[in-house]
Amino acid sequence: MNVANTQIQMRKGLLEYCVLHIISRGEVYTTDLIEELTQAQMIVVEGTLYPLLNRLKTAELVNYRWVESESGPPRKYYSITEEGRKFLETLSETWKSLVNSTLEITSKN
Repeated sequence: MNVANTQIQMRKGLLEYCVLHIISRGEVYTTDLIEELTQAQMIVVEGTLYPLLNRLKTAELVNYRWVESESGPPRKYYSITEEGRKFLETLSETWKSLVNSTLEITSKN
């Protein structure tokens, strides 16, 4: 087995949760999302983010608006919907439960 592949899959599994959490803090531009996810070592390839954002939009968990830019093409700014907030709240509860369960298992010798 390749440990790097397993690590990537673990990050991908948490990416949706992290993206929704970042967007829940306030309207955000895609580049800012990529920067924060990269700094946290949560994203390996930018191409993973765009399909995820489209899925979140289709599921009506996020919205976006176009903002004209003085230095180039218009920019998409994402914000979370009320449905997205509820979804994130459920994911947060699940995350806490998973962390506790994992710690319970991994703390035993």
